[in-house]
Amino acid sequence: MIKAIIVDDEKAARDVLFTLIERYCPQVTVVQMCSDVPSAVLAINQHEPDLVFLDIEMPNYSGFELFAFFKEINFQVIFATAYNQYAIKAFEVSAIDYLLKPIDIEKLELAVAKVLSNRSTQPVKEKLEQLEINLSGQHISRIALPVSDGLVFVAIDTIIALEADGAYTNISIRNAKKMCISKNIRYFESLLGELPSFFRVHRSALVNINCVEKYSRNESVLHMENKQIVKVARAKKNDFENYIANYKL
Repeated sequence: MIKAIIVDDEKAARDVLFTLIERYCPQVTVVQMCSDVPSAVLAINQHEPDLVFLDIEMPNYSGFELFAFFKEINFQVIFATAYNQYAIKAFEVSAIDYLLKPIDIEKLELAVAKVLSNRSTQPVKEKLEQLEINLSGQHISRIALPVSDGLVFVAIDTIIALEADGAYTNISIRNAKKMCISKNIRYFESLLGELPSFFRVHRSALVNINCVEKYSRNESVLHMENKQIVKVARAKKNDFENYIANYKL
């Protein structure tokens, strides 16, 4: 069992989430519901919860300001948000769990299951700091890469190429060793594919256009800045050529 606190300035939202947790997440006991950050700080100090469900946009203090009241963050966080699509992408690349309002039951169950499986391994403070950076900028700047002992945060513009290796993905990074990540390439396409600098040139390859040194049209290959050669699939060739013709570095 894990103890949880719900923090949301809207009573209806608190009540709905409480009901869903009670009905679909029997592993979770909600010990208190709070309408603002000051009362949440008191509740966290009193109950020492394992998990906080946290709204972001609240009067006086935003959800992010909650963490400034603690030297150490000893609880997991699931944000409940009505943010736009850009913000949702920031949550995803920062490896932060979130629930988009109105809350989907299956996603609630998945988020809770993830918390249960990662209670002692996830660097909560570092993930939150990275989320704030990604949300505050005009574009997403860093991505959290899952490794055996936690997460590695990498600047997105240093990623040269990503290549599929079965259920894994090999990631080439500027001035760093290639990383093998236990996520398939579809996972990374969902995170990076909508960014203007990344293009899926092959079913097994996603490249950073800014890291291409040469495109050999006759051979349908890309010469990357690290001397890596990436094949452009025949089915992707026309789309890729149209893309780079209109791409602004």
